[in-house]
Amino acid sequence: MDSEKELRERSENSCELCGAKETLSVYDIPLKAEVSILTCETCIDQINNSESINATHWRCLNDSIWSPIKAVQVVSWRMLNRLRHEGWPIDLLDMMYLDEETLAWAKETEQNNSLEPVKHIDSNGELLESGDTVVLIKDLNVKGASFTAKRGTAVRRISLVHDNPEHIEGKIEGQQIVILTKYVKKST
Repeated sequence: MDSEKELRERSENSCELCGAKETLSVYDIPLKAEVSILTCETCIDQINNSESINATHWRCLNDSIWSPIKAVQVVSWRMLNRLRHEGWPIDLLDMMYLDEETLAWAKETEQNNSLEPVKHIDSNGELLESGDTVVLIKDLNVKGASFTAKRGTAVRRISLVHDNPEHIEGKIEGQQIVILTKYVKKST
């Protein structure tokens, strides 16, 4: 494990992921003995607890993906993959370069596979991604609204519900609603 003193010198007393200067501590990288980075309490809490993830906080990865420190690159890659459903992390992943060894390390997941992204599948078994257009395959009564979403209605630029693979969100008649994936098909 890198000593805290070495990590503080390397990082200039700031979180190696988001740049915060307060509540810093050592974070040991899972599945890689004796490799650590210096991170803030907010980053550690969100890394360890997927329910507390605030996607806006992780926009800082735009900078940390370019770190020369491989451990920082790995944690950045893992967090971007956890946030894929947001849409914007995909662009950062496309820009990011990791050598083969570092990429293999980044792809290693914890025993509980908590880094595995949730997959949203439409009625035809097609993988849905944030920003896709889908078409309703059935008339849907919209709860809390005074209209029925008709079969054949196109829902553009959907967003994925990160913790439920059966739910997506989209706008119909100007109202943001949750739609079950079994009632949509991906539009090509």
